[in-house]
Amino acid sequence: MKKALTFDDVALVPQFNNVPSRTEPSLSTWLTTKTKIKIPILAANMDTVISKGLANVLIDNGTFPIFHRFSKHEELLSLAKEFNESCYMSIGMNEQEGLLEHYSKSGVRGVCIDIAHGHDSRMLDLVRHLKSKYKFEVIAGNVCTAGGYIDLVNAGADAVKVGIGPGAACTTRMVTGFGVPQFTAIENCAQEAKKYGVPIIADGGIRGSADIAKALAAGATTVMMGKIFALTVESAAEKKGSELSAEPFLAKYRGQASKDFQEDFKGGLKEGTVAEGEAFWAPVTGSAQKVIDELTGGLRSAFTYAGARHVDEFQRKVQYVEVSNTYQMESNIRK
Repeated sequence: MKKALTFDDVALVPQFNNVPSRTEPSLSTWLTTKTKIKIPILAANMDTVISKGLANVLIDNGTFPIFHRFSKHEELLSLAKEFNESCYMSIGMNEQEGLLEHYSKSGVRGVCIDIAHGHDSRMLDLVRHLKSKYKFEVIAGNVCTAGGYIDLVNAGADAVKVGIGPGAACTTRMVTGFGVPQFTAIENCAQEAKKYGVPIIADGGIRGSADIAKALAAGATTVMMGKIFALTVESAAEKKGSELSAEPFLAKYRGQASKDFQEDFKGGLKEGTVAEGEAFWAPVTGSAQKVIDELTGGLRSAFTYAGARHVDEFQRKVQYVEVSNTYQMESNIRK
């Protein structure tokens, strides 16, 4: 039986450093085969995460928003028109061709096919169709195996999202038993990415800059975060309280497969199915810019521990080891 690792099972090993300042490393990376971004950070295309306000913060920092697909068509078309080449629009398996035509005419940068289990014959057919008919980029996912990555790439995907079950609000692994620990899922797909050259988006399981560094070390070129951005002031999450009141300022984060989400958007769970996600309230952490500054600052520091000035050099030089669960105890503050 093969062993698979989570981020907590891995430690990065310091290397010789000749980078004189932690401000020097560049975080520029490939989002797709055609598009570069200035930081390897994306906000999840979820209804409690991405908003116009958050989208503008992301764009100001040199990355791109990926809007979720659970809005009325008029709202989606308005977003596509307003953000056009600065955005990606999410689509499902049964998207209306007319909507895709509008996206194409609006000049959006690309679409993100958004399904839970992306290693699927219908997904492959859709990727092929989109690549044969439209000029926009196609991000496809999610998968957690090398075979899934290869099939999506061969179908024409310009980037592949990797991650099944590691999200903070996802219960797929607990409900179905299926999933691969995220570090190993990324690593296995990245072994193929070295041959195919199609970027990997590590989606889920990121709690801070250390996990971003580990995801890049495993071979991802970008990471996607849901909860971290849902808890910012600018997110689309429902809020209660405020920064100025004495009561707690909270945001509601939920998985797209949660009962809470299904009831809002589909009137309830489909007969014969069960929820594979949760909804919960958590404290708002502050502005999205503050979060991005903390994440990128920590990541630049991580680059100096690998003696790296950019992502490619980081991935060439970084080494990692498997650790026991007491590593986390030793690593945390002890008062």
